[in-house]
Amino acid sequence: MNERDSEQVARMFVEGGYTLTREEQDADAILVNTCSVRDQAEQKALGKMGMMGKHREKRAHVVYGFMGCMAQSRGEELFDRVPHLDLVVGTQKYHRVFGYVDDILRRRQEERMDDPSMALEGHTVEEGFSSSASGEGRLVDTGLEKDSQNTIRDHVVAGKQATAFVSIMQGCNMRCSFCIVPDTRGRERGRPIPDVVEEVERLAQQGTREVTLLGQIVNLYGRTEFAKVNGKSPFVQLLEAVHEVEGIERIRFTSPHPIGYRDDLVEAFTYLPKLCSHIHFPMQSGSDRILKAMRRPYRNEKFIAICEKMKAARADLAITTDIIVGFPTETEEDFQATVDCVKRLQFDNSFIFRYSKRKDTPAAEMEGQIPERVKEERNQELLKIQGEIATRKNAALIGTRQEILCTGPSKTNKERLSGRTTQNKIVIIDGDETRLTGEIIEVDIEDSTGFTLFGKIVT
Repeated sequence: MNERDSEQVARMFVEGGYTLTREEQDADAILVNTCSVRDQAEQKALGKMGMMGKHREKRAHVVYGFMGCMAQSRGEELFDRVPHLDLVVGTQKYHRVFGYVDDILRRRQEERMDDPSMALEGHTVEEGFSSSASGEGRLVDTGLEKDSQNTIRDHVVAGKQATAFVSIMQGCNMRCSFCIVPDTRGRERGRPIPDVVEEVERLAQQGTREVTLLGQIVNLYGRTEFAKVNGKSPFVQLLEAVHEVEGIERIRFTSPHPIGYRDDLVEAFTYLPKLCSHIHFPMQSGSDRILKAMRRPYRNEKFIAICEKMKAARADLAITTDIIVGFPTETEEDFQATVDCVKRLQFDNSFIFRYSKRKDTPAAEMEGQIPERVKEERNQELLKIQGEIATRKNAALIGTRQEILCTGPSKTNKERLSGRTTQNKIVIIDGDETRLTGEIIEVDIEDSTGFTLFGKIVT
C-alpha cells in the first residue's frame, strides 16, 4: 500500500516538471514514506532519514520529509529525532506533498539568490497547515481530509509495466488490539466502482496485464457506502467490473479479513477466471484465546473453514498468511495451536512477525508481555516449519509446466528475467527483456531453491 501511495506522489512531481532519481546525492527533495505496523519499520525509516542528512552539507536547499503512518502518528515529535527534517505529511494528505515541497524549494532558491547563507524562515505553506514550535520552517500536515481516498489514482508508467497496484479504499474500522492502522489511516472510505474501473482501463491501455486491488481490509470494500446488488457485496461487484476490462488478464487483491469472506466472494472464484489462484489471508494466530485478546472476531476453525471452502472453489489455490508470535500472554500451548494450524493448512508462505508494541494500542498496555528471547525462539521455530513446507511444495513443481506473467529483470540478477505464476510463485527464466516483459508465457519448471523456481520457456 505504501508503494502505491508513493507512486501517486511521484506522479505529481513528474507532472510538475521534476525528474525522479535513484541517486540521493542528486535529489532536491528526499521523502520517506513510512510504516508503523512494527517498531522495526519505524526505526529503519528514522535511521535512513538520519543518514541522508549528510547531503545538506553540500546542498543546503534539499527538502527532507516524512510521509505516511509514522508521520501521522508521531507528527511534530519527529523534528526532535531528525534535526534536518522539513516536512511531516500524514496519510490523508499525499496529494498535497508536491505543493508543499515545491513551495519550500522555490522559497529557498529565491532566498539563496539574495543571501546563500539565509535559512528558511517559518511560514505556512498553505492555509490550515501548521508550523512547528521551533519556528524554523518545519511544517506538519496530519489532518483529516474528506474524500482523500479518491486522490490515489495516478501512476508513473516507465516503459512496459506488467503489473500495477490499484488503491480501492483507505482506512479500517476493525480496531484489532495490536494495530495502529485505524489511528493512522482513519475510518474505511471506498472509491466509487466507476472510478476504479476507469483507472484500470487506463492501465490496460498502457500495457498493464495484471492489477492488484489494495485495501486495509479489501473484501470489506464499500460495506458502509454502497449497496448489495443481487446478493453480491460491493467488493464482488467491483471484481466483476474489473474482470470486464479488456487487456487485463490477471486480478489479485490484498488483504482480506475472515469476516468479509462471504459465500459470494468464494463463489466468485468459480466464475471469474481472471482472479488469480492465490489469496493472502492473514490468520495472526491459531489460538482462539489469543485471537480474542487480539480482538479478531473469529475462531480458528472459522478461518480453517474459509480456507477449505476456497480450495474447494479453486483446486489450484495457493494461500499465504500473516502470523504474529509472542503476543502478550501467549503460552506454549497457544503457540503450539498456531504451529498445528500451519501444519494443517500447509500455507505456501507465511510472513511471521514477532509482536511489537505500537503506540496507543490496547495490546501495548496488556500484562503478560513476552520476553524478546521467547519471541525470537518461536519466530525461528515457525520460520523453519514454514520453510520446510514451502520448499517441499515448490520442489513438487519441478517437471511441471506453468504459465507466468513476465515482470522484467530479476531483482537479484539483472541478467535474467522474473515472472510469477497465478499462484504468485516467483519463476526465474532466461530471455529477451524487451520482447517478454508484460507477456504471459509457458515455462517448464526445471529447478527450485526454497521459495524460488527456475524454468525454461516453452518454444
